[in-house]
Parts: sequence; structure tokens; C-alpha cells
Amino acid sequence: MQTANSSNEPMASRAPWVQALRFMLVMAILLGLFYPLVTTWVGGMLFPDQGKGSLIHAEDGRVIGSRLVAQTFVGEAYFIGRPSSAGNDAGEVVGSNLAPDSLELRERASADAAAVAAREGGSLDRVPLDLITASGSGIDPHISPAAADIQVARVARARGIEEASVMALVDESLEHTGWLGSPVVNVLVLNARLDDRFPPPSTGME
Repeated sequence: MQTANSSNEPMASRAPWVQALRFMLVMAILLGLFYPLVTTWVGGMLFPDQGKGSLIHAEDGRVIGSRLVAQTFVGEAYFIGRPSSAGNDAGEVVGSNLAPDSLELRERASADAAAVAAREGGSLDRVPLDLITASGSGIDPHISPAAADIQVARVARARGIEEASVMALVDESLEHTGWLGSPVVNVLVLNARLDDRFPPPSTGME
């Protein structure tokens, strides 16, 4: 003859598993569905530009990139950004991982400095450091004001406009990184503004 305690044993043994399963389902819905939807919606409401990827649009509405990701520019009519170990590919964010005393790094930097000096018609000692060194991410779209200034004459000459017009756009493209940082120039934003106001014969964005 079974007692009341023995008849409740199977139910008691199943209760913890049922509770655990219910808890898992509730948390999966809350944290896997509800929470991401709410945070995405709130982020889009409070920060609509950043939530969509900080996209840059041309005057005709075309999306030409993100202000957070560099692009590769070619041609005399464009400002050139920093070297990139990632090829400016946001899917391959990577640095060169070469040490400061690396012979390979020194040789590449020397070759890049000579190329920049020849391209801009200046001396090696005028080449800003950020034009020959890659960023840690490999997709940094910013250069220093000095790195932009050295390119103004070439870009103005290639587009057939005054240097003052190019300098005005450089100033418009300055971004201040806060009281701990220095002003920087967003190369993608700058080149987009150049194309909008002083279109070149052909595009140089890849």
C-alpha cells in the first residue's frame, strides 16, 4: 500500500526541472527578444544618426559611407588618409602589429614618407607622422590638421580652384575630440564636401 509521500515523489522530482525550464524561457524572451528590441528602439530614438551607422549622404541622397570608417582615395583631386593594414575594410579591422624597432616598419615608413613628399612637392621633414603610420584599427578616417594642410595645394591645383576654398572645407571638416584630444580632420567627410561643391572629372572613392 503506497503512502501519500511516495505518491508525491515523482511530482516533487519533476518540479525543479519545470521551474528551471520556465525560468529559461522567460529569460530567453526578456533578454533575447524584449531587451534588444527596447534598447535598439531607444537608441534609435535618442541617437538616430549613430544608430544607423553614422552614415554620410551626398547632396542627391546617396549613402557614400560612414563617418567612422575610412575609405581608400586615389587621384590628385582627393585628400589621402592614413595607411591601413586592413585595407580600410571594416570587416578586417586589424593593425600591423609591428614593433617600433621593426625593420619592416621602418622601411615601409621611409618609403611612404618619400612617396608623400614627392606627391605633395615638399621635403621629408614636412611629412606629418600620421601620413606614414597606420592606426590600430586600420579604418581610422581621421588625419591631423597638419596632414590635411600639406595636401591643400595639390587638391586645389587638381580641381582648378583656389587654395582658400579648399582650406575653408578643411576647417569645416575639423572634429574636436574633447579636452583630452586634439582636433582632427575627417578625410571621408572632407572629400565628400569637395565632390559636392567642386566636382572633379571622375570619382576617387573605392
